[in-house]
Amino acid sequence: MATATRLKGFGAALTAAAGAYGALTLISPIISQSDRGIVDNVRRKIADVTAAVPSREVQESALMGTSLVNPFDVLVVGGGATGCGVALDAAARGLRVGLIERDDFSSGTSSRSTKLIHGGVRYLEKAVFNFDYGQLKLVFHALEERKQVIENAPHLCHALPCMTPCFNWFDVVYYWAGLKMYDLVAGPRLLHLSRYYSAKESIELFPTLAKKEGDRSLKGTVVYYDGQMNDSRLNVGLACTAALAGAAVLNHAEVISFIKDETCERIIGARVKDNLSGKEFETYAKVVVNAAGPFCDSVRKMADKEAPSMICPSSGVHIVLPDYYSPEGMGLIVPKTKDGRVVFMLPWLGRTVAGTTDSNTAITMLPEPHEDEIQFILDAISDYLNVKVCLQEN
Repeated sequence: MATATRLKGFGAALTAAAGAYGALTLISPIISQSDRGIVDNVRRKIADVTAAVPSREVQESALMGTSLVNPFDVLVVGGGATGCGVALDAAARGLRVGLIERDDFSSGTSSRSTKLIHGGVRYLEKAVFNFDYGQLKLVFHALEERKQVIENAPHLCHALPCMTPCFNWFDVVYYWAGLKMYDLVAGPRLLHLSRYYSAKESIELFPTLAKKEGDRSLKGTVVYYDGQMNDSRLNVGLACTAALAGAAVLNHAEVISFIKDETCERIIGARVKDNLSGKEFETYAKVVVNAAGPFCDSVRKMADKEAPSMICPSSGVHIVLPDYYSPEGMGLIVPKTKDGRVVFMLPWLGRTVAGTTDSNTAITMLPEPHEDEIQFILDAISDYLNVKVCLQEN
């Protein structure tokens, strides 16, 4: 079982930040002509298959080598998807970049996602029913990011068909029409066309799918395609690519205090502790980026003890089931649980991952799932399966 502490309203952070190799493509249209030589040079570094990521010792030396007169342009605190994405983007623009991660890259929320690269299908539903153009813009953005990630990191990302069961004909028409609209909006960013499968075809594709839900018989399913990724490896790929682009990225190193300019109270650097060796050093930067995820408030309070809390953390729990609960290469979506949430059941590395929840939680380094959260997921998927789903006692 896995659980993650995250920020509410931050669900798209991984997709938005995890452009990996695609980040260079994304920034090209918006950089100045004079900087294109820098970007081309970075492209060559990354394209060089013989290039090796500098050792941890080299990275640490680069961080220690800064000073008041020779600071980094950007210092990033946090080595998750957002922090590593910021570091790569900044380094690709020719800036001098340092990154500090307290634990290991992708050790927190960025390794405990639902493993999906969402194309924004839920935003489309809100855009249509609420006449919200802002939601529609999110769909376009998510589709473009999904396309970039899959094209630029095909060894870590791929298209995954997701099945939506329908137990009445209204649901069949509703989901078919909605997903066909999604295909239309996707346009050239489309992975594969969605389609309807009869009840018989659906059972053949997903043998554990229930033929009945209560007194309602399965009328068929609508299958659409979304992206699936290896989130932790993609995050490490971001960190390594940033290092190849010239950033100094250091894991197992913790910011223990910030250095301020006494004349104007502006933060000009940080005191860092190497958690492997125990030694401490100072590193300087013109700008510090707080990318500490659910720990953002603790970093803010380190800079200003009077800073009010602004993070509302929630926990997203996933449970890991044996492989026979879902066929290889096909996911299942429970479109509406009893409280209106969506639950996924997806094949993952020879197992089945089911989740997720979204409930208020306390911020801890290693969050643990609660029994009621686990039971919520089990109850949500049980109605859609013809096999019993329960916890196995050790």
